Amino acid sequence: MTSTARSTSRSPAAPVVLPEVGTLRFLDWLALGWRDLRRCPAVALAHGAVLAAFGAAIFGFAPHRFWLLAGAFSGFLLVAPVLATGLYAVSRALEQGAPPGFSTVRAVWQSGDSRMIRFGMLLALAGTGWVLTSAAMITLWAPQPINEPADFLRHVVIADSWLFEAWLAMGGLLAAPVFASSVIAMPMLLDRQCGVLDAVLTSWRVVMVNPLPMAAWGAVIMMLTAAGMATALLGLIVLMPLLGHASWHAYRDLVRDAA
Repeated sequence: MTSTARSTSRSPAAPVVLPEVGTLRFLDWLALGWRDLRRCPAVALAHGAVLAAFGAAIFGFAPHRFWLLAGAFSGFLLVAPVLATGLYAVSRALEQGAPPGFSTVRAVWQSGDSRMIRFGMLLALAGTGWVLTSAAMITLWAPQPINEPADFLRHVVIADSWLFEAWLAMGGLLAAPVFASSVIAMPMLLDRQCGVLDAVLTSWRVVMVNPLPMAAWGAVIMMLTAAGMATALLGLIVLMPLLGHASWHAYRDLVRDAA
């Protein structure tokens, strides 16, 4: 994928086209994301370390309350697009040939852009809703208290009941529209002078134009995040910035200027 250089300011809200891409296009996005990570490793790994530390803090807050942690860790995916904003800015700077660094990230977070703040609050609200819904389902319907990961595996995942299937279905019912609303919305808000509603609707249109590629991309995000969590969160130090940079390239590939 080739890209035209842009100025450091946001692009105007020009008409866009939404091209169709192949189902395995996510491989290109991951390759470009890995390239960006290698070109600016300090910023990328710092983001990953912060996110891993955040996950560790969640676990430390409630180490014996896995009925709460199950929803908290899975809800982490819902707010990840906001946490990766600095990585989008780094990828944009690399695309423009500018030397990115921590100052690039600091400039984004200090901009006080109300659009990104509002969108971040909406994602946080969705994540909180899922945490509460998940906790309620597990505490009300699990046959035994769920205090440890082994309890969740024994009494929810492999138990002879419908609870795990219902838990997954409810999570998917919430995650699917959130993913469709946010998969390219946050990079678009960073890159263009458009409203939150325009970014969300464009994100939905991208999913409708490319349903299979976006489903594959969503599955890859879930699998890599799960892999990072399964390594005592250490894998997130590399995998989360990789996904953040790759998400920028997904946006640039899927939303193009009509001109």
